Amino acid sequence: MRTPAEYAKGHIPNAINLPLFSDEERVVVGTIYKQQNPQEALLKGLEFVGPKMRPLIEQVQRATDQTSIAVHCWRGGKRSGSTGWLLGMAGYQVHTLQGGYKAYRTFILEQLATLPLKLVVLGGKTGCGKTKILHALADQGEQIIDLEGLANHMGSAFGFIGQAEQPTTEQFENNLYQYIQSLDLTKRIWIENESKGIGKVFLPTGFWKILKAAPLINIELPLSERITNIIEDYTSENIAALKSGFDKIQKRLGGQRYQQAISLLDQNDIKGAAEIALAYYDKSYQFMLDKNETAIIHRLQFEGKNTMDIAAEIISFAAVL
Repeated sequence: MRTPAEYAKGHIPNAINLPLFSDEERVVVGTIYKQQNPQEALLKGLEFVGPKMRPLIEQVQRATDQTSIAVHCWRGGKRSGSTGWLLGMAGYQVHTLQGGYKAYRTFILEQLATLPLKLVVLGGKTGCGKTKILHALADQGEQIIDLEGLANHMGSAFGFIGQAEQPTTEQFENNLYQYIQSLDLTKRIWIENESKGIGKVFLPTGFWKILKAAPLINIELPLSERITNIIEDYTSENIAALKSGFDKIQKRLGGQRYQQAISLLDQNDIKGAAEIALAYYDKSYQFMLDKNETAIIHRLQFEGKNTMDIAAEIISFAAVL
């Protein structure tokens, strides 16, 4: 029973939102509560809600054929309480989430920081095809967490290309917790080595610390294969987007290297531009690797092998760890 703006910022995955107030109405009620008194705010709220009572029940009827339902608002207060009463009068068995969405958020952040996850981190420089290898591991029966998939972003300054709009950080955390609930926590889980930020989304601090402390298998591929992988991911159809990516790292590249990369893109020379980007990202990744808190880093070198074969060898290697 949250406003559209509240729901858009973050919600329990799969929750159906039936706003008791619009965004504007909630502002009005809140202002009266602060500037006048709770009683006046209540009366104003009833004025808004009164005409919505029948449509609200009809919305619930369309949303589910279940008679046992759960309702919640931000703090488990008047919105969910009054709606629970109304739906109870309509014959529903209503459960109210104690503490509301706020309590849910506190719970999942605590869980993400303390869950006993048996993570194995898959690392490697840009262009090693880590995400493809991660999914190849899944195809061979392994459990994975695809953080970039959940974030709708591939991690680098170019990671937005071809992706859907990113969720908010809050919604990303909610979705991450829900996904983890589908896994068997007694078994190994593969996850890609990530910095704390993935585009505009950030990993919760507690979860990120667990990731950085987990054993790391670092994939090493020849530069030529890494460039080939990048060209496959970023075709000539994305020249404008690639330029936008270089704009984001212009200061870190330096003016001369940046201008050189843009000039190469104008000539449709993605390979040359990729080499410039990799020189920067290789240094960045090595810095991150040196700062990694895990005491266990295994380096596996591959050359001329496809993704499924690499995944199979990684599984065999992990079996004897």
